[in-house]
Amino acid sequence: MIINGSEFPLTRASIARELALLGVTKGMTLLVHSSLNAFNRWIVGAPEAVVLALEDAVGEEGTLVMPAHSSDLSDPALWSNPPVPEAWWQTIRDEMPAFSPDLTVTRGMGLLAECFRRQQGTLRSYHPQVSFTARGPKAQFITGHHSLAYGLGEGSPLARLYECGAYVLLLGTGHANNTSFHLSEYRSDYAGRSEVTLGAPIEADGVRQWVTFPDINVNSDDFDMLGEAFDEELGSTVVRTRRIGDAEVKLLPQRELVDYGVHWLAHYRR
Repeated sequence: MIINGSEFPLTRASIARELALLGVTKGMTLLVHSSLNAFNRWIVGAPEAVVLALEDAVGEEGTLVMPAHSSDLSDPALWSNPPVPEAWWQTIRDEMPAFSPDLTVTRGMGLLAECFRRQQGTLRSYHPQVSFTARGPKAQFITGHHSLAYGLGEGSPLARLYECGAYVLLLGTGHANNTSFHLSEYRSDYAGRSEVTLGAPIEADGVRQWVTFPDINVNSDDFDMLGEAFDEELGSTVVRTRRIGDAEVKLLPQRELVDYGVHWLAHYRR
């Protein structure tokens, strides 16, 4: 809307209305990936207003979920952007503060996800690198008992979301950030899949310790291509798209995303 030559700002109420028109319903379990910059519009009270609008859209009976990854808490031997001298590695392993659901900040998740994480009453899964946050009736089911090993696989919030029949909301961001495709990686037999050993500091029985755990070599480099293929093949039947401000917003069923990804990766990942 334009008033006196200026675009009318977005608000909590207007965003909630747009989400409802997109297809977000009361009681929905919704995994949100977001970029506030994509709105390219002044938002009254952002990012708090967007968080509240999302909560309004799913209602008290719905559950809102966001990634809260913290890749800083990892083995410095694997760091490449930037790398650190090998002489530092053991000091980092010995002195890096242990993961804390309340204290550890997210990295690369965006302002909205960090705002949601800090909201009183939000639950966070206990994984030092790939945690998720949630609010709502299913929050404990989704975030509880997050496996340290294979952190985005069957013991992860992603798998619990799959069980719940959740939806994914891409709020101004693309499939490159669609973490549900990582669950596809664990369920697919694709070229180049291999096992890796990861490390991170955690607190166990009140004692900080450095732990190592197995995982697979997850890789999101081809998620954009995977997502484009999904949108092209199934978009007319299961993908809902709308613009809020300048942001393209997509609502997609997570089960269909994951299942499609399993087969696509097996055939096209090299």
